[in-house]
Amino acid sequence: MFNSITGTITGKFPKQLFLENNGIEWDINIPDSNLDLLPPVGTEAKIFTWMQHTDTVFALFGFANENERSFFLDLLKVDGVGPKGAVKIMSSAPSSTLMDTLESGDVALLEKIPGVGKKTAGKMMLALKGKLTLHEDLQTFTVPKSSAFSDVISSLVSMGYDRKTVEQKVAELSAKLEPDFNGKSQKEKEDMIFRKIIVELA
Repeated sequence: MFNSITGTITGKFPKQLFLENNGIEWDINIPDSNLDLLPPVGTEAKIFTWMQHTDTVFALFGFANENERSFFLDLLKVDGVGPKGAVKIMSSAPSSTLMDTLESGDVALLEKIPGVGKKTAGKMMLALKGKLTLHEDLQTFTVPKSSAFSDVISSLVSMGYDRKTVEQKVAELSAKLEPDFNGKSQKEKEDMIFRKIIVELA
């Protein structure tokens, strides 16, 4: 019914996101790992959605990008894993880590996920190994809040630049400039990143 909703983030809580759009504040179920991929409260974000609608349940689930949603939908294919369970699984670790675990066949690691256990881990492996649905043309560059360059990102976003574009540029440049960072202070590193991004986005 809804592919995505774009609005202002008004609240971030464990497995829950509030998003205001045209006077309506949506209460969205979301994996904790996806909350970390989204900008802070008070900023605009695009949330990819999936709706659960039954005789007794009406709930909206949200994700930071299409691949995160695709992984969630893949988890729903596993016998015994419902929407809430899929969110719990995705909250346990970054989706890229979980996908790598499934592709490598590491059942023991899956069993360690809270609420999964040996039986569900086996079902996940049987249903999903080699069958994950991903958008290969979708590249997601993420910079965690703890990133050394989160201040640079915040500064550029406050200047009006798109957060997703800025995060992508920071990810690219921080990797590219790594050899030049030797001996530099944190402030000098931030200045290098900031100046180069301003030039590229001008």
